[in-house]
Amino acid sequence: MYSSNRPTAFTAQLEVLQTLGLQTETLIERHSASRNDWQPGELIDFGDSAGLDEMRQLRERAAALGTAVRVAVALNMLTEEGLPNFHRIIAAHVGEIPAWDRWMRLWTAEEDRHGNVLRDYARDAALYDMARLDTMQFEYLRAGFDPEWAGSPYRLVAYTSLQERATQIAHANTARACAGAEPQLQRILAHLASDELRHCAFYRDNFALLLEVDPDNALLELATVAPALGMPGQTIPGYLMMAEIEREAGIFGPREYATLVDESLQYWDIEHLEPHGGTAREARDTLLELPARLHRLADLLDTRKRRKTYEFDFLRAPLAALESTC
Repeated sequence: MYSSNRPTAFTAQLEVLQTLGLQTETLIERHSASRNDWQPGELIDFGDSAGLDEMRQLRERAAALGTAVRVAVALNMLTEEGLPNFHRIIAAHVGEIPAWDRWMRLWTAEEDRHGNVLRDYARDAALYDMARLDTMQFEYLRAGFDPEWAGSPYRLVAYTSLQERATQIAHANTARACAGAEPQLQRILAHLASDELRHCAFYRDNFALLLEVDPDNALLELATVAPALGMPGQTIPGYLMMAEIEREAGIFGPREYATLVDESLQYWDIEHLEPHGGTAREARDTLLELPARLHRLADLLDTRKRRKTYEFDFLRAPLAALESTC
């Protein structure tokens, strides 16, 4: 049924996902029934002369946004604009399964709105030097996203389960951070967070199916991905500095990731899962210890602070010195 030049494990995992096609279709139908079918033009549009006053007011509100929020919006936007890379990876792993091909096309169409609406907002709000941000996007797309775990359909499902939730948290926390100054940006980010939460539910429940029918291999792949989730925006120029600012601002970092890992392990009831092989049992035990280890890391980072100045040329003014980890 599948290409014979793939590793045996890849083919075996693909065949399991194929057998779960009807359940995946059911999850697609559930997702479709809950969709909020919005479009970017509904959230930000200044198409007539009356809109000029609205744009002026938007720029006045946006000027009050803190620099950390501006950096977070830029990082979130650029990450969303990596969609071509993410589509490619999903297509390469599961795209030939009819149910997953259907999902991939729907998911891509929904995700495409995210980068579009954030870029529309950033341009209309005069939030950045857009030419410099365009250069960052170009370099990011050219660098690609080729995770070390690539080559396993199970890992893809495990990764997206965690990553979609991480993205949802980042959007939601950024929305809360800007709520007082800029309600329009808060509304945009809330739409994105809502989408990401539904996407997470789809991937998370597909991974639950894998844990049910093939617990040993599913656990091994989850244990490969979960300890150090490589965020898809990690090849963005300046990513580490931008991610550090998000962490300091409480938008997303190791502490938030620890919480979502704990949440996911509880959702999948990993504690009560009984794999057959000793290696899989070790993987389960390692996963159960992971949230505490991640929280310890977050505590360590919080205690190792020093004054540090970050500067980004896409901001219209340098970022002031922030308390930041080494």
